Amino acid sequence: MSILADDSAVMTHTRELCEAISSDPEYKAHLKCVETFLGDDAARAMYQGVHEKGEELKQKQGSGLELSDTEIEAFESAREELMANPVAKEFLEAQNNLHSVQSVIGKYVGMTLELGRVPGPEDFESKEGCCGGEGGGEGSSQGGGGG
Repeated sequence: MSILADDSAVMTHTRELCEAISSDPEYKAHLKCVETFLGDDAARAMYQGVHEKGEELKQKQGSGLELSDTEIEAFESAREELMANPVAKEFLEAQNNLHSVQSVIGKYVGMTLELGRVPGPEDFESKEGCCGGEGGGEGSSQGGGGG
């Protein structure tokens, strides 16, 4: 029997993990924030504008061009306005938290495959960041982050 067969223990427990995640009240709250954001045209437009401006500035900087104070101030102002919008702010926080969940679970599974056993806290201490706590901080709660 294959480890990926539909009736294998690994796939059964994977479905159980997915069920635990999808029924978790905190996950449901994050999902609600995302749905609220997706239904708010103004918040989405504001987010899109900040994201595009951030990408534009990154590309300019990556090309070796210097950013003007005016460009930086305009971006920061737009980002502050985005973060002042409660729907956008809650979306960005939810997005960051969901990314952290995905990242931590991925790290646990990756370490399990690498070590051949369930990793413990000591296994993550030797790696950059620890997976047992808040989530490693890989996502960004700043406007202009990915989607």
